[in-house]
Amino acid sequence: MTQRPGPTNSLLDVTGLSVGHHQRTDAGHLTGTTVVLCPPEGAVAGVDVRGGGPGTRETDLLDPRNMVERVHAVTLSGGSAFGLAAADGVMRHLYAQGRGLVMGGPGEVVPIVPGAVVFDLGRGGDFGAVPDAGFGQQACASAGGAGPVLGSVGAGTGTQAGGLRGGIGAASTVLENGSTVAALVVVNAVGSAVDPATGELWGARHLLEGDLHGIPGWPEGARPRTPRMEDLQAARQAATEANPTSRVPRTLATTIGVVATDARLTTAQCGRLAGSGHDGMARAINPIHTMFDGDTLFGLSTGSWAGESTGPDSAAFHAILHAAGEVVTRAVVRAMLAADTVTTPAGTWRSYRDAFPSAAP
Repeated sequence: MTQRPGPTNSLLDVTGLSVGHHQRTDAGHLTGTTVVLCPPEGAVAGVDVRGGGPGTRETDLLDPRNMVERVHAVTLSGGSAFGLAAADGVMRHLYAQGRGLVMGGPGEVVPIVPGAVVFDLGRGGDFGAVPDAGFGQQACASAGGAGPVLGSVGAGTGTQAGGLRGGIGAASTVLENGSTVAALVVVNAVGSAVDPATGELWGARHLLEGDLHGIPGWPEGARPRTPRMEDLQAARQAATEANPTSRVPRTLATTIGVVATDARLTTAQCGRLAGSGHDGMARAINPIHTMFDGDTLFGLSTGSWAGESTGPDSAAFHAILHAAGEVVTRAVVRAMLAADTVTTPAGTWRSYRDAFPSAAP
């Protein structure tokens, strides 16, 4: 199946979706919130939750057996369970716009805002410095910018993966029939995105031409190289030294995100879309879905693609599911390449670029 990135290579390529971020890196903070805003009428949604330690909101609502089929936003946040409060701010923002499930007369709406959180507590130095409703409101206010933002922003601000700094990643693909599948992923994992035998990113082989566009230090059209042995040995030594001295447990994590399409899907199909996204996560992070992760993906369908008036047939749906795994894998790789090194009172998390400089073309 031939695939190519969409115009922005991000979730923004699914017409009707917008993304906003808000973060703090001062006064003991190293955390943030990311929001995916849906069209005013909402988007059909499903979810797939894996791992042993999930932190989620409104996921039961997305069971196909239940009444509500559409959501108006998805909130992704740092702060562990405390960070679920960010969704309250998103709800208030949408309510003020009259966007939500209609419950009565004009303005009497309830915005449906499911969400998930990652563990980043204490990584800025203050264990209690967490996102609140204001983070959600600020993230909404920032949505609608000119292009995607990757790396150490929003919910990806305090993330790590296997001891390296994680971040926000995104990717999209335009299928042969013209529909689009895209993902936004917050990479924060107990497992590593790096092959310990070579220093290569597990998912790098899935990159498409153009995936490195806009990422500092990675020339357009180039691909990451296999790092030199001295880089690999230095990275191993740094990891050995950092783990015992870190004030924050490196065995608490969770990778979360959204997989979306402009094809017309049902709630059940959106759940299957999210499940296929987890296949892509497993190609990019190892081990995945551990008892210390609460990996969660939401599946969204805007139905905005003009190429169909009904849902996809079985072959087209298969293509969408295959693409879901691919965009998640690529999004994880792009997050790792875009992340920046950070040092706080709690420790240092190096970026992949700094840990493996010889990987740059």
